[in-house]
Amino acid sequence: MKRYEATGIVYGYFWGGGEGSYKARDYKEDSRDELIKKIETDLKSGVLDSGMGYESLIGALMLIKEIETRTIEGKEFEHTEFYEKYFGDLDEKQRRFLKLGVSVY
Repeated sequence: MKRYEATGIVYGYFWGGGEGSYKARDYKEDSRDELIKKIETDLKSGVLDSGMGYESLIGALMLIKEIETRTIEGKEFEHTEFYEKYFGDLDEKQRRFLKLGVSVY
């Protein structure tokens, strides 16, 4: 059985000018496809920012955690893998900016 969790940082345009990042919402799903779909939907709708309130979002860098659980001889074991995924229309400078901050979360 696999499950997925994601946390990360959004990047967008602030009200009144400027750009910057803020913590993204956290996600938990049983399907990788459903997780990706929710993140993309929330980026487009503007709610991925977990309450910061941007004029508009440009993109995000999410750290996705894949957790596989197996039962062997009555005991549960978990294997975890991590990978990063960019969302949205980030340029290279914005990607580097987010890459520096993602380790905070």
